[in-house]
This record gives sequence, C-alpha cells and structure tokens, in this order.
Amino acid sequence: MKKGLRNLIIAVSLLLVAGIYYYLYLPALNIHSAGCWFFVMSVIVILMFLYGLRKTIKENGVVFMKKGPTNIDIKFEKGLFDNVLKGMGILLVLVFLIYLIGSLLSSPIVNAKKYQQLLNVQEREFVADIKEVDYTTIPSLDKESAMLLGDRKMGSMVEMVSQFEVADDYTQINYQGKPTRVTPLRYASEIKWLTNQSKGIPAYIMIDMTTQNTECVKLAAGIKYSKSEHFNRNLYRHLRFNYPTYIFDEQIFFEIDEEGTPFWVCPVKKFNIGLFGGQTIGNVVLCNAITGECTDYEIDKVPQWIDKVYSAELLMQLYDYSGTLKHGYFNSILGQKDCLQSTNGYNYIALNDDVWVYTGVTSVSGDQSNVGFVLMNQRTMETRYYKIEGAIEDSAMSSAEGQVQNLGYQATFPLLINIANEPTYFMALKDGAGLVKKYAMVNVQKYQWVAIGDTIRDCEKNYKELLNTNGIVSESADSLLSVSGKIVSISPIVLEGNTHYYICLENNEDIFDIDMSEETLIEIVRYNEGDMITLRYVEGYGLNTVRVIE
Repeated sequence: MKKGLRNLIIAVSLLLVAGIYYYLYLPALNIHSAGCWFFVMSVIVILMFLYGLRKTIKENGVVFMKKGPTNIDIKFEKGLFDNVLKGMGILLVLVFLIYLIGSLLSSPIVNAKKYQQLLNVQEREFVADIKEVDYTTIPSLDKESAMLLGDRKMGSMVEMVSQFEVADDYTQINYQGKPTRVTPLRYASEIKWLTNQSKGIPAYIMIDMTTQNTECVKLAAGIKYSKSEHFNRNLYRHLRFNYPTYIFDEQIFFEIDEEGTPFWVCPVKKFNIGLFGGQTIGNVVLCNAITGECTDYEIDKVPQWIDKVYSAELLMQLYDYSGTLKHGYFNSILGQKDCLQSTNGYNYIALNDDVWVYTGVTSVSGDQSNVGFVLMNQRTMETRYYKIEGAIEDSAMSSAEGQVQNLGYQATFPLLINIANEPTYFMALKDGAGLVKKYAMVNVQKYQWVAIGDTIRDCEKNYKELLNTNGIVSESADSLLSVSGKIVSISPIVLEGNTHYYICLENNEDIFDIDMSEETLIEIVRYNEGDMITLRYVEGYGLNTVRVIE
C-alpha cells in the first residue's frame, strides 16, 4: 500500500472516530472544561493506536507464523515504537500532567481565601425582610407531592398518555405572582419519539403550589427542542453546536414566561480560580423550547421573569466555602475554628418576585441547633444571612412528626415564615402514599411549640393560640396598618372550605382579604360596592389580610 494512501486512511479514521466521540459526548472546546482535556487525550490515544496499526501493516513489517488452523502469532518489526510514537506518548503524559497540576492549583487547598470570597454574604434583620406570612406565596407541596399530582394529571389525558410521560424537571418558579412548578412532557420511548417527533411535544404540566391545582397546558406548536429529543434537536447537542466553547451547567431549567411560552434556561459556567476552580455563572443562554432560537445574556442582564440561574446545590456549595474557609483550608479539616456550614436540606421561598433558596446554618460539629439561616437568590446570587438561634430543621421535623406519631405521617423539609414576628418552620405532613394530610408549624427558637391543622388556616390559628398561651401576642393594634376608601369591587370566594371576601378600593392596587371564619369580620356582608370602609390589616405581597373593620 502506498505511503500517501496509508496516511490518508489514518487521517480519515482519526477524524471519523474523533467526530463520533464529539457528537456523542459533546465536550466544550474550552481549556476550563475537563471534558476538553479528556477529548484531547482520547485523540492522542487514538492517533497512537492508528499509527501503531499502520506500522503493523507496512510491507515486510509483520510476519505471520501459522501454528494451526485458528492460532496465529504476529511478530512486529523491531522499530515499531519509533521516535514518532514515543513523542506522542510523551505528549499524552504532558497533557495529563497539565490537567493534574491545573486541578491541584484550582483547588481550595491552595486557594482557600479566594474560595471563601466567592460569595458576598450580607447580614440582615429577619423582621425587616420577611414580612408577615402571605399564604398566596407559601407552597403547600414539595417536589415529590407535585410529581404525584403531575402523574395523576397525565393519567387522565387519554389522548397523550400512551405516547408521552411527564419529565422529572418540576422547576419551581414564580408565575404571575404565585409559586408554581412546571415540567415538560417527554416521549415515552424511542418508537414513540419516531412517530411523534415531527409535531414535537404537545404540552407541559403546571402545578399551583398553593392551591394544588394541576393543569396540562396544551401548546399550539409543539416543543421541538428538549432533553428527550434525539440527534440535532436534542437540547444539549443543539446548545453545543451553537456555542461550542460554552461550558453549560449540569442543571438546565425548564421555565415559562408570563405568557406561558416554554423556554430552557441554560446557565454557563464561569471559573474564577485557575483552570477548573471557583465555579459561578457567567452568562445565561435562553433557548425557546418550540423554535430552538437562542439568546445569550450576561448574568446581570437576565430578564426579570427568569427565576432559576443558580442551582440550589451550587449556592449551598458556595455558602459552605464562605462558612468553612474563613481561617484556611486546613482549619476547615482540623481545628474547625469558626466554621459554619449549611444544613442537610433546603427549600424555596418566594420573595420580591424572585425564588430564594432557604437553608439553615449550623456548626460543623454536627450539633442539633442552628446559629442562623440564609436566603440565596437563584437569579442574582444575592445572599442574606439572618442570625437566629434555634432548632435544626431535622429536630423541628421530628417534633412535628411526634404530634401525629399514631398516624405515621412524615414531615417535608420546612419553609421559614414569619408569624407574629416569630421565625416559624412551616411543613406539610404526608402519609405513606405521599399525599399531604395535615400541616404543622414549629417555633424555630422553641421547637417544642408545635401546632397541627388540617388546613393551613387552621394550623395558623392553632399556632397563634399557642403563641398567645405562651405570652407572645400575635398582633397588636399598633402593628396593624389602616386604609380607608370606596369599595369598587367585593367578591366572595371559597378557600380551603372557608368563605373569604376580596375587597378592592378606589385608587388602591392592593387586594384586601376578609376571612369570614373570623366572627369579628362577619359584618362585611353589610357592605356593597360604592360604600366607604376603613380596614385595619396586615400587609402582604399584593394581598393584605384584614383583621379589623372600622
């Protein structure tokens, strides 16, 4: 075989194998990507193999000695491992050493101070930031319960259930002011993909986390770009071919805008320390799930409606760096002086139209108490620390479960809310099937104070009675705000079995909620549109809770 043809075969084979590897594993062409370094090392190994193979088939380069009908020995020519092959071996070792050294120099071991400063933590006052609880912003479900509702809703969609199933995303967002989880459908199998991919995925699931209302939102045009697609419409491959140098975060979020259009929010990693260390988010690619159109945003210019940029896991990791590396890396392992870390769970809080990750802060010694807690904004990375000593979340969950131990209910990871200016854990209690049966409120600082209720309102009422019993007044007259005006609309609705009146006043954008289960508020039935009224209320986020009618 001629030398030029042999070289051409080697080059084509190398390009083919490298192309298949790139198409399947999609490494970013970026020196900060570990996948890129492994891709380079893989190419060198393949090149060494092909070069060695070329030497074996060179004329007079191999001698076959037949020992039997199926047993053949191969004797390689003496100069197989020549200088070229040795050079490629040295290059492979050098690339591997650069990767190892880069990993070491990027680690917290030699960059503890830089890691500790990745997150800017502001100490704040709990009462100033966390207003009295507004139940329109408090999710009564966790992700597992939402998944049960989503699966049940999908089971009722007869025309879709045989072709599609619900994906596991269930992203929690604020949609039109309410905590909501959204997740797309996905193809039930490769065969179902083959028969449906021309029209795409026809719907997504949306769950209101306060009312538990579950809706299958059908789309006029199907979702063509998703994680369950194949070939070039696969979301990860679509992103890679459009942005070959971007290192996308492992968590890509499914969200909808205020009009209900589905998008993929794709955070792009930024490495601030060495080659591979100090990961934050540098920018965000927003991909329209229907058209595949991509828009690249710098991190400080991300649209307001996007709620998820930083994953909860990344934020907690950054906080742990901040809390444990104050006095260097070895102190975090040995002496552990002043070392704080996040607790073993988290939840989400809707605040100022953003989604914030909540987690407790405890010492690394593993005691059963918190020294405070943090809220971390998933869009901006803003982090607020609140110094409040109290029970760790696990202790509060055990305390709540102890109140219903005869029923065997399990508590969800709690939310932190403000009731009568008291930091309070709020959690749902679920049965063995994962269904929410009751609700619990546990005082953070005195976790033996536990209130249980069949509804959130009942639970709050029992909790406030418990506070009053222990000398804590839930609301004083001085703490209530006052407003007067002409009623422009008055609408009765039913929430959790109780009748409420929603009142709108002239020249006032807020809505005032009057709970008819409170005997002192029953006189609202005497009022009509156009009447003047004075209300004393607790401020919420657009929905104010009325306590007194004057």
